[in-house]
Amino acid sequence: MAFLRTVNRCSVYKKYGSLFDHLQSSSFGKINVNQTVLKSSAASGIISENASQSQTVPQQQQPPKDPLDVSFEDHKAAFKSKTNLELIRAYVVYTLCSIEFLVDNNMKLMKLTKGILGEKLFILLMKSTFYGHFVAGEDQFKIRPVLERLRSFGVKPILDYSVEEDLSQEEAEKLEVEASVPEAGEPEIEGALKQYHVDKTFADRRYKVQSARTYFYLNEATCERNMETFIRCLEAIAENQDKCYFSLISGATYGTGITAIKLTALGRPQLLLQLSEVIMRARQYMTEIVGGEGNVLSHHISPEDLEKKFDKITDKESLRKFLKQVTYDRHGVLHLFPWSGIIDENQELSTTFRVPDLKSGRMIRLITQLSPKEEEMFRNMIRRMNTIVKAAQDMDVRIMVDAEQTYFQPAITRITLEFMRKYNKDKAIVFNTYQCYLRNALSEVTTDLEQAKRQNFYFGAKLVRGAYLEQERARAAAMGYPDPTNPNFDATTEMYHNTLSECLRRIKEFKIKGEDKKIAIMVASHNEDTVRFAIQKMKEFGIEPADKVICFGQLLAMCDYITFPLGQSGYSAYKYIPYGPVNEVLPYLSRRAHENKGVLKKIKKEKKLLAREILRRAVTGQWWYTPRGKYVPV
Repeated sequence: MAFLRTVNRCSVYKKYGSLFDHLQSSSFGKINVNQTVLKSSAASGIISENASQSQTVPQQQQPPKDPLDVSFEDHKAAFKSKTNLELIRAYVVYTLCSIEFLVDNNMKLMKLTKGILGEKLFILLMKSTFYGHFVAGEDQFKIRPVLERLRSFGVKPILDYSVEEDLSQEEAEKLEVEASVPEAGEPEIEGALKQYHVDKTFADRRYKVQSARTYFYLNEATCERNMETFIRCLEAIAENQDKCYFSLISGATYGTGITAIKLTALGRPQLLLQLSEVIMRARQYMTEIVGGEGNVLSHHISPEDLEKKFDKITDKESLRKFLKQVTYDRHGVLHLFPWSGIIDENQELSTTFRVPDLKSGRMIRLITQLSPKEEEMFRNMIRRMNTIVKAAQDMDVRIMVDAEQTYFQPAITRITLEFMRKYNKDKAIVFNTYQCYLRNALSEVTTDLEQAKRQNFYFGAKLVRGAYLEQERARAAAMGYPDPTNPNFDATTEMYHNTLSECLRRIKEFKIKGEDKKIAIMVASHNEDTVRFAIQKMKEFGIEPADKVICFGQLLAMCDYITFPLGQSGYSAYKYIPYGPVNEVLPYLSRRAHENKGVLKKIKKEKKLLAREILRRAVTGQWWYTPRGKYVPV
């Protein structure tokens, strides 16, 4: 199968094991090659050729590091990576994004333009404007110059293959409803939570969403192709990191790239809905038998005390099996269910999620009965995720699991944390995403940090404000469950800052104790105040950029005046890099246009800085400016 061939290609040691052995026995013996991954024959050839000369290689100069203007008004630092034509194009694109009629009708206008100009001229026009500005290229080969230029100016990539199906609302609704209902239908279950069931009104998950991509389930074969696409993203980053052979000579590092993935691309959404409902019902169950609220591990109940709660249960054999699968440590119960078994041992869901009912005295299910086909679909989803993460581990690339709607998120977070537990043993490879417009963001992050600490794995998190705010509010109001979002922008900012502060406080604790800093956080924000807050808090907690535990991320071609000055001043900075064929990324470009319309204040500043830099270059005679960066990403 194709995915198995892909995994074989990902096995770094198979390809380079002899090179590693040679390096360990050569004059490079002092270098810890276990921390350096080589992936190209070009890199291995250069090192082999120069290994005997390693003692005579002169000490390389330290890479440049600029002072950081935290007002983010330095137009020269912001755009030194761009040519003059790119600056002019950016100014034109942002001007067009300020015209309401063009933004509101952008998809219609793009299709009309394509019909008038024809395929070739339309592609040329898009590459000269919106596509050329917001998208890195058509495939993993054509984006290489963009990635190399970014790295030379201190910025690392987060790759995302941004091809989307151009579905009508009716098509999207039909696909989502079919993929969200169990084969047995929607039986009436006592204690069911309506939030975690499909509603046709909101079946098109693109509704009121401008800044996030949506995957719709077509079939299992499509999920396999999505998996292979994610692995090609990993390979593109790994190939771009071939330059790490310079690390062996100069002691420099080119940083670690990231691939963004969505779990809804890898399996049937019905399974995530059902798993999310199980998790939330398990929390309600703990509240009923123990009291208090929150995640299971937050109760800190001992297994002995938990067992005492079930004196009236008549089915002692089933109770014994239930208690045997409970996960606990010296601080108390961590999980009621064997999540590690679900990830590692392919346990069946239908037989796993059963709990003792205090009212009836018997065991009850928290999940509807799954068919053998649905059980197989879930195992396929987990297999795909495992294949991707294993490939990322082999290639020394990170995986960032995107957040999605609240009715999927409990399952997404649970699965992601289990893959952290499995793979984040020596460093953070898998990252989860937390949306701070949610009222429970801080409590969720705190609970997950606690799990990571108690189960001794590295915790990786991306903090964002969130992409589904309007949809979440509308769905909660229509379906009659509590609104999960914060009331306003200021409350979301406070939640973001409090959550980040909690992460930094825990990082400082590790640092004070002299232990490995087992927390890695990405501040993914286009908000200047939040970036400044993060920088200030890093200073207050004594956390240096060189500690490599805090990084910053923004979208390609958005807020360059934040990203590039950060990367050029020694902070770990990332750009989210979309790529794909022109015609297939039109929905992505449409969303970018809408998103820019919604942040006119940021566009106004970006245009002002662009104009200043264009003028500066014109006045100083830099009419044919060629970007040449010598920065090295942290």
